[in-house]
Amino acid sequence: MTTFVQFHLLTSYGPSNPNRDDQGRPKQAMVGGAPRLRMSSQSVKRALRESAFFALDLQGNMGVRTKRLYERLLSKLIEGGASDTAARAAAEQVAAIFGKLEAPKKGEEARVAMTLAFISPEEWALAEELAAKAVAGEALPKDKDLKKIVLRHADGAVDIAMFGRMLADDADFNRDAAVQVAHAITTHSAQPEEDWFSAVDDLNKAEETGAGHLGEIAFGSGVFYQYVCVNCDLLIENLKGDKELAAKGIEALARALAQSTPRGKQNTFAHHPRAHYILAERGLQAPRDLSGAFFAPVKAQPWLETSVTELKTTREAIDAAYGQVWDADCELHVGQGGTLAEIVEFAGRAVREA
Repeated sequence: MTTFVQFHLLTSYGPSNPNRDDQGRPKQAMVGGAPRLRMSSQSVKRALRESAFFALDLQGNMGVRTKRLYERLLSKLIEGGASDTAARAAAEQVAAIFGKLEAPKKGEEARVAMTLAFISPEEWALAEELAAKAVAGEALPKDKDLKKIVLRHADGAVDIAMFGRMLADDADFNRDAAVQVAHAITTHSAQPEEDWFSAVDDLNKAEETGAGHLGEIAFGSGVFYQYVCVNCDLLIENLKGDKELAAKGIEALARALAQSTPRGKQNTFAHHPRAHYILAERGLQAPRDLSGAFFAPVKAQPWLETSVTELKTTREAIDAAYGQVWDADCELHVGQGGTLAEIVEFAGRAVREA
């Protein structure tokens, strides 16, 4: 049986624009026929990976997503005394393990093409080691054999184990994500607003009037519902059976979910919210999200507490109809009880006992 841990969070954002569309406006979605503000799962995962909780708690066990492996290998080899020609040949041979190299633009080095390569610490170290051997004149294995040496399924990188990776040229070394992250949506109708602003020139002469700069910026506010599902068994498997590392990973995830946010326009709006309500569930049954609680947008004030009530009501109704999917749960409700420490301990225990 598979153990799942599901997180349901309600977080209020004041005027802000943490996740922008191509026009610089807050991302949106139509849900239940009503406009909502939205934060993409990609932006949420990026915020989680960049959080202090991942950086500190999982130090040494984080992957790097980049197209610049070739450049870094080249620089390291040249710094080590290799000739430019030998360094380029070795860096190209090793970097190609992670994807085809695109032709460099004028003034640039070659990069891994098409998609970003998600590289674990062990894979990065092996790539540097092999590049150094190639520069020293040692013959490296060819193609698939070389890839088998370097591409170790990212066993030690918690973020790769959580969020997966795809290597287009080598599906054998892909990693299925153990953590599914939904797009966050407001529980109520919400639309972006426009703010017109001006800036004054500090050296403006007294006889001149008007602003030195005029502009517009979009923002929105609301109560967001965020759903995250963790396949504990797959997380452990992705980390080569290391339960303790997997537990540390889900504990960092719980902390980050409650306290981190996409950082778009953060200097402008200073949005640093904490989750107002967190429900963590552990169970062996197929998971289910609770977004249906908000298909009819919340209208009754206060929106935050009404959203908590709707979430709980929908959970009870689904459990009554389909059977309870959880065998244990843990809640944090600001002002009413529960702590983040309890949520973190609950999540870690679920993995250790999986």
